[in-house]
Amino acid sequence: MITWTAEQQEFRDLMAPLADELNEGHIEWDEKEEFPYDKWKTIQRSGLLAVPFREEWGGRGESLPTTMYALEGLGYHSRDAGLNFSASTQIVSTGIPLQRFGSKALKDRYLPRILDGSLIGAHAITEPDHGSDATNIRSVAVKDGDDYVINGSKMFISNATIADVFLLYVRTGEPGSPLGISVFLVDRDTPGLSVGPNIKKMGLHSSPLAEVFFDNLRVPASNMLGSEGAGFLILDYVMKREILFSFSINLGEMQHRLERVVAYARSREQFGRPIGKFQGVSHKIADMKIAVETARKWLYDTAEKVVANKDSTIDVAATKITVSEANKATALTALQIFGGYGYLTEHGIEKDVRNALAGTIYSGTSEIQRNRIASMLGL
Repeated sequence: MITWTAEQQEFRDLMAPLADELNEGHIEWDEKEEFPYDKWKTIQRSGLLAVPFREEWGGRGESLPTTMYALEGLGYHSRDAGLNFSASTQIVSTGIPLQRFGSKALKDRYLPRILDGSLIGAHAITEPDHGSDATNIRSVAVKDGDDYVINGSKMFISNATIADVFLLYVRTGEPGSPLGISVFLVDRDTPGLSVGPNIKKMGLHSSPLAEVFFDNLRVPASNMLGSEGAGFLILDYVMKREILFSFSINLGEMQHRLERVVAYARSREQFGRPIGKFQGVSHKIADMKIAVETARKWLYDTAEKVVANKDSTIDVAATKITVSEANKATALTALQIFGGYGYLTEHGIEKDVRNALAGTIYSGTSEIQRNRIASMLGL
């Protein structure tokens, strides 16, 4: 059992006073497939975006587990999984690597505005022909005096159409080499960088997704994070936290879903009694409870290992599989228990199913995670 301090409990409930404002019209926003800027302003006011960052740049200075707990609260209180996903991307894909690997000049210039949400960030890793195979990306940066010139393209970039700044993962060395990737911070309006239109997708409709193109994009060498060739190290650092942060949000969503299903099973009557009295229904809900608590244990136990700098490769992979597949399974169970009502868009249950399916794909597919575990076992 995880024990939280009173202060940590406050972070869990950062979004609670703003929940009604945050959730108003969430089904309509999903149908419009647009980013809800007004809801982003609500996220900004909550202070959530500043939780894991140092006070020097306007942050709250909280630990990895406390940040996860705050994001779990976002998932619990917000019914807009797309907006939740964009907020997680802002924190972990842009702010976290900048704080850890960026120069003081870059941090001073960008972090305060990333933390208050006035700048929206994205990171560009995946390419049309290279998804999980990050060491073989083709976008290339060539040194030219005090600059690097970047050419190539990226695919499936979350926040791309709304981003003010991008972290670009590009090749500066030999293809296939873990020392061949470097990371640059680039402003959206830099000549040579362009963003394609929003790509329609199955779920997470309010979190925009697009291609990004580089055509002789000239970036100062001072905009590099870390040193040349440090990109794979930065990516490893980011991906551990991306999994822990984004799937903590899913944990909050699952907890809310469980409570909603329990309430429905107690109130919905068929054949003269609540449907929760039927074993076929009650066992499904019991399995939901097991899935939620298993996900919680994997998330926070793995976080302890990461904080302690212990080898967490298997733990992170197993956590990603466990939570993403639990989120998918509990969403499908909720749809089954709500029956015809769950299939209607107005109740948001079918939206949960569409959103949950993405989790087994992004941040490394379930298959890639199983490959990683097998490799660590010497297979």
